[in-house]
Amino acid sequence: MSEEKLYAVKNDEGKYWDFKDQDDFWELSYASCPTTDNELDAKDVIHDHGGHVVTLIEEPKPLVVPEWFDKWLDAFCRQGDGYSWRELAVVRILQQGWSKSINDSYQAFDSHWAIPHVENKQVDYVLNHKKELMVAALTGNYTVAKEKKYNVKVPHAEGWHFQKYSCESKRGSRNDWKPFPAKDIDSNISKDLFLFTEAEIEHYGLQDCEKEEVTDDDD
Repeated sequence: MSEEKLYAVKNDEGKYWDFKDQDDFWELSYASCPTTDNELDAKDVIHDHGGHVVTLIEEPKPLVVPEWFDKWLDAFCRQGDGYSWRELAVVRILQQGWSKSINDSYQAFDSHWAIPHVENKQVDYVLNHKKELMVAALTGNYTVAKEKKYNVKVPHAEGWHFQKYSCESKRGSRNDWKPFPAKDIDSNISKDLFLFTEAEIEHYGLQDCEKEEVTDDDD
């Protein structure tokens, strides 16, 4: 991304040249226009009136992406060797809605990779935010917005919440990875397995259950 530069001329007294009135150096709060986007104008002031150039760079606002997209991109780029997976991720985002889905597996020559899956709401998000997600995927220059996470109560069972299977669980695959009730006081269970995002709550069909938002202060 390009950076917009502005220039100011500051003298030894800490005052700034006024590029609007072109009359003198002033305290910053009194100068009508203490900056210019023309570097030559700033250098001309120094030549005629002294002082030195202060370059101001207007930083582009960082892209903010959802947490699930960061995880998807990381998983996508770990698929294999020999290909520029970051560029392929950009192509996959661009193709969303044009007979292709971000969830489609990727095939190249005789190889086949299963692409990490995202939920329907997230697919719609990709379709509506293609430009910024492509820039984020290509440059890697973005920040991640933390998704809200919740404990989901088991109905009519005080002190019980739904728990997810860990990825190492052998029982998970046999039970289609559906969450199951677990007692809160079981210290052998990781607290992370009790945390659900909005997308996970929808995926597992737990929308009608009471939920409690969990913040970092609760950890």
